[in-house]
Amino acid sequence: MRLSRFHLHTTKETPADAELVSHKLMLRAGMIRKLAAGLYTWSPLGLRVLRKVEAIVREEMDRAGAVELQLPTIQPRELWEETGRWEKFGGQLLKIKDRKEAGYCYSPTAEEAITDFARQELSSYKQLPVNFYQVQTKFRDEIRPRFGVMRAREFLMKDAYSFHVGDADLAREYENMKAAYTRIFTRLGLEFRAVQADSGAIGGDASQEFHVLADSGEDALAFSTGSDYAANVEAAQAAAPGPRPAAAEALRKVDTPTQKTCEDVAALLGIPLQRTVKSVAVMGDDGFVLALVRGDHMVNEIKLAKVAGLGDYRPATEAEIAEHLGSEPGFLGPVGPAKTIRVVADREVAAMADFVVGANEAGFHIAGVNWGRDLAEADVVADIRNVVAGEKAADGGEIRLARGIEVGHVFQLGRKYSEAMKFTVLDETGKATVPAMGCYGIGVSRIVAAAIEQNHDEAGIVWPAPMAPWTVAVCVINPKKDASVDAAAEALLAELQAAGLDAVLDDRGLRPGAMFADIELIGIPHRVVVSERGLAAGTFEYRARNASEAESLDRVQLLEKLRG
Repeated sequence: MRLSRFHLHTTKETPADAELVSHKLMLRAGMIRKLAAGLYTWSPLGLRVLRKVEAIVREEMDRAGAVELQLPTIQPRELWEETGRWEKFGGQLLKIKDRKEAGYCYSPTAEEAITDFARQELSSYKQLPVNFYQVQTKFRDEIRPRFGVMRAREFLMKDAYSFHVGDADLAREYENMKAAYTRIFTRLGLEFRAVQADSGAIGGDASQEFHVLADSGEDALAFSTGSDYAANVEAAQAAAPGPRPAAAEALRKVDTPTQKTCEDVAALLGIPLQRTVKSVAVMGDDGFVLALVRGDHMVNEIKLAKVAGLGDYRPATEAEIAEHLGSEPGFLGPVGPAKTIRVVADREVAAMADFVVGANEAGFHIAGVNWGRDLAEADVVADIRNVVAGEKAADGGEIRLARGIEVGHVFQLGRKYSEAMKFTVLDETGKATVPAMGCYGIGVSRIVAAAIEQNHDEAGIVWPAPMAPWTVAVCVINPKKDASVDAAAEALLAELQAAGLDAVLDDRGLRPGAMFADIELIGIPHRVVVSERGLAAGTFEYRARNASEAESLDRVQLLEKLRG
């Protein structure tokens, strides 16, 4: 490959609308160009990187026994109505009509389409298990597309779906896919972590996310120093609290004229923040609910929504709070309100004694509150909070927090879609049974951006070698237009390619500074300079992308270095 015959268009300017490093560098390197909000053209350079990621994903999926197919990107409304997701999926579902006014959507995911294919093709347990996968463009109509391809509306995704007669077989394939994903991200040269996760809009019985670790990651991850336990904060749990202490204080009303936060109340009373309880008022399916967490903790919205009757909860209005508690926000508490109010206590709160809550009266709180004595036990006790760095983990280790970029997700879907779409096969006894399903996704285009977030410096991208557009750049410095220099560069290029190295010849005739800046910006791992001076000395100037200095190597040394 010669760069003089390749489209490479780099820029020095940083685009004003680019926030993340990956977005800035992909635009500066000319990997992507914006067509519209959340829609990007992948240039020849960007596509080379994308195809390398895609190739590794395909190789490992094939190795794991999955079978590739291709589903339509445009899917009929009727399929999505069978599962109830035509309305439930929300505004991200791009709905369109054809000339006959029939409803369709641009696929954001393919559970309906693959289940429809399976119910037409599969009829017996003898055809199971099977795992179908595809690498396909998806579209989700993000309210605010941002961060370049990290949160684009159109993106390239590998999605796979498996079908099983029994749950044990689904669990086996789930582990098989987790192992395949581990191989994929390891081969791509990424620092990553698999974490327990919430199943979200896809649904299902169990799920794990794969995150590339990066400070710019949107997701907060929790992991333990005592084991390999890790989870998204949406699902992470700390160690269960110990037994509740006995009451030691009398119940008393305290004057807090302007103190509306737990922090301010604790400071006024001269007590640790951990002695206070925060009351969060919400409206659930069955009415008004007071969710309680310790003053130094935050309610986890995902966990709270898993409490029965709170799947579609919303914050209570000030009018609703006044109606049920007779107070204003900042002074709310569980002591005294009518039993029509449902109380959901975090398990840490349920284990507290002598704590402080709002008095449901402006300007006052109540101290020395104890369960069973001053208020009835909570209607529900559950883990409804975010974990905190430094607290004890369930395995005895310590909770640590990190940031991550989600690039893969595996689900045990169970029978959610096969039941909704009335898909059955005959089991070994000849009886109709509903197959269990698994779902396994990888954001192929997102991996490219995530890799840059994890691997860059002030000069540009520092690709892991398996993802780089080329492994080696042969740079020609030939101001005198000496034919022997060009011939030596071409001979070296051919030798590197014959050795199995993905090499490119930079024969654009740029000055050394501009040429080297381009090679560093686009992140090629190895640079070899062919020059008149080097030829006279029988050496080449070699520099690794992450090295501070160049070194002079003869041909044998160079080939050994690059092969290694």
